[in-house]
Amino acid sequence: MSWEKQKQKYVKMACEFIKQTEALKFGEFILTSGKKSPFYIDMRLFISYPDIFDKLCEIYARIIQKEITEVDKIAGIPTAGLPIATLTSYKLHLPLIYVRKEPKPHGKTRMIEGILNPNDNVVLVDDLVTSGKSLISATKAIREDGGIVKHAVTLLDREQGGRENLDKERVKLHTVVSINQLLEILRNLGYVDEKNYQLAKEYVRKEKSTVD
Repeated sequence: MSWEKQKQKYVKMACEFIKQTEALKFGEFILTSGKKSPFYIDMRLFISYPDIFDKLCEIYARIIQKEITEVDKIAGIPTAGLPIATLTSYKLHLPLIYVRKEPKPHGKTRMIEGILNPNDNVVLVDDLVTSGKSLISATKAIREDGGIVKHAVTLLDREQGGRENLDKERVKLHTVVSINQLLEILRNLGYVDEKNYQLAKEYVRKEKSTVD
């Protein structure tokens, strides 16, 4: 099977994971980025489904193996990205580090936990990307400590400027599924009704227009 066909298979698997875990919710939500949204995708639920979580991290591992040539360390983005990065690094037999949201108030007051050597090539791992704020913050922290960051991997791209913002920081984003793909597939499966589908699509369209 070609890599492109394999990735198409991963798209369907990702949608199925979200459907099975009921991770997609509709309502009024405030995202980590501060943006308002009519839907929320809680992939923290995946850790409570061992079989799904194992398959999820296998997808991350395969993407890193196929699309990224230089990898010395895997970096998890707390909190949702950290368990994913942990199992992914284990599958790849690569060292794990993680970037704190703020420096420790005691000890060495480090932002980065684990061993980061100068010029280590670090791949960032998170569950999804919205504006890219968390990934960019981690990128800057790792670079300030001497590491090299060129790639980030997430399951979902909410298409709200994250890819473009990461591009500006010279970080390539690798994702499995976009929010538009997800909505389309879940509607076709009967999991998302037409009202919520149209509401979410219009929201994403408006968000994309502000980026473009």
